[in-house]
Amino acid sequence: MQIESRELPPIGTNAFLLADTGRKECIVVDAPLEAYRWATAMAQELGCRIAALILTHGHWDHILDAHHFAAAGVPVYGHANDRLFFEEPETMASYAIPGLEMKPAGITHWLEAGESIDLLGRSMEVRHVPGHCPGNVLLYLPEEKAAFVGDVIFAGSVGRYDLPGGDFSVLEKSILEQVYTLPDATVLFTGHGPSTTVAAEKAGNPFVRA
Repeated sequence: MQIESRELPPIGTNAFLLADTGRKECIVVDAPLEAYRWATAMAQELGCRIAALILTHGHWDHILDAHHFAAAGVPVYGHANDRLFFEEPETMASYAIPGLEMKPAGITHWLEAGESIDLLGRSMEVRHVPGHCPGNVLLYLPEEKAAFVGDVIFAGSVGRYDLPGGDFSVLEKSILEQVYTLPDATVLFTGHGPSTTVAAEKAGNPFVRA
């Protein structure tokens, strides 16, 4: 599987495109501003159809372009604990950049903790990792030794827990029980900044120690 990424505005949020060119399908993980234009251009270049958009959580910087995917008929996945953010994103205006147009994400599939979803001919495990916000999930692809983790953890850091719905003790529990229990070689594709690995974070993350 081919994994493409792009850091997008307005605050450097990562979007990912996972493509199986043999199946002529791809999926997108997270939808910052300009993600729809980038993803559709990348899909066209690879000769793929966008089969799904997975939103790791409902914070404004990860969902700004989700409505474009929904309008194009792309199934949109998210966790119900962030329903308010997805359906009424204007509630985040007090801590978003002023002047941004925020439209409902158009969720069509609500994710459940522990479920497996079949996309690109692969089984992908959904793990619920709240603490940064109530509905953060990670998507684990065992065949690829990869996990897309949203903002629960970063290289040498963790997601903010001072925003509405955030809680460090919950975040720490999520990391210990849902991230650090993945195989050490798993690459963690994060919502901001560079990717890292489970082994690297267990060995050196100063916020949550294994």
